[in-house]
Amino acid sequence: MFIDNVALTLSSGKGGPGCVSFRREKHVIQGGPDGGDGGRGGNVYFQVDRNTHTLSHFRNNQHLKAKNGDQGMGRKMYGKSGEHLTIIVPPGTQVLDAVSGDVLLDLMEEGDKQLFLEGGMGGLGNTHFKSSTNQRPEYAQPGRGGETKEIRLELKLIADVGLVGFPNVGKSTLISVISNAQPEIANYEFTTLTPKLGVVVTEDFRSYVMADIPGIIEGASEGRGLGIDFLRHIERTQFLLFMVDLANYRDLKMQYETLKAELQKFSHELSTRDFAIALTRCDTMEPCEINEKVEAFLDLLGLKANTLTSKYKTREDIHSFGQDVYERDSALPFFVLPISSVSKINIDAIKYALSDVITKVRDEKSRR
Repeated sequence: MFIDNVALTLSSGKGGPGCVSFRREKHVIQGGPDGGDGGRGGNVYFQVDRNTHTLSHFRNNQHLKAKNGDQGMGRKMYGKSGEHLTIIVPPGTQVLDAVSGDVLLDLMEEGDKQLFLEGGMGGLGNTHFKSSTNQRPEYAQPGRGGETKEIRLELKLIADVGLVGFPNVGKSTLISVISNAQPEIANYEFTTLTPKLGVVVTEDFRSYVMADIPGIIEGASEGRGLGIDFLRHIERTQFLLFMVDLANYRDLKMQYETLKAELQKFSHELSTRDFAIALTRCDTMEPCEINEKVEAFLDLLGLKANTLTSKYKTREDIHSFGQDVYERDSALPFFVLPISSVSKINIDAIKYALSDVITKVRDEKSRR
């Protein structure tokens, strides 16, 4: 089961009480107080582990608590500290305050461990309260209570490329063809009910991660369909690939403009990401019909017809794709490419073009 949003109540451990004790040994007359301090309560930590990819293990255990500290003992012995609670989460998890909605932690790096709640201090034993006027203190401090906080965990997948498109336009088919992901594929809308990640390998030491989310429909940013529940998963992506269906009953302009509008409504930052456009299912139409549709679409975007990639045949051409096709500004796609995942048309081209684009984006990010 994939669960990406869960409410939890977390509590750190309570400190152990101090001890009331007096020294009692043979030949020691009127031994003084020797009660030890209580142990400290356990802390609550969050730790990132990339071997887990869901929050489902929290669904039946929504109140998690660290152990309390033990009581102090005689002979000035401290009580044992409570065992810490470490909560394992996948990369991309945000910890939000359940009341205010503020982001308390943003956990992204593998192995990152963050202290979230501190355990309570142990109480002082009666040995701390002896004085010249009080040589037999018969009281000790109780331990301090731990902290309790109601939170919400949200998982936002971390990927390099996020696929954006209407339902049943070929997103799952594409990610299954060019990556190691194996999503469910069927000829009906909303086949994809949960986000999927796939690693696309282009060379021995070069790869990128692609994320497939449920289809977005008009009104998704207001709660229609499934898209709004998972749009946050592509908030962290560095690059977006719009999947526009050539054979869909919706025309290319309507699909593209609706997708852009829904992203804008959901997140302005997400709508400004660099992007490219894949025109899917080009094997279902005649070349002249495709050219007519594509040229009209390119005119709409203000691009020239030479953005098409029929001339890119060699591996070198594929690697240079998108670099010298046209002079690009930030409002335009890196490339527009007709593809067919089933017939493998331009699949290598888009695979390597995305790799080159992601490399550029990563280099730009590292220079900032």
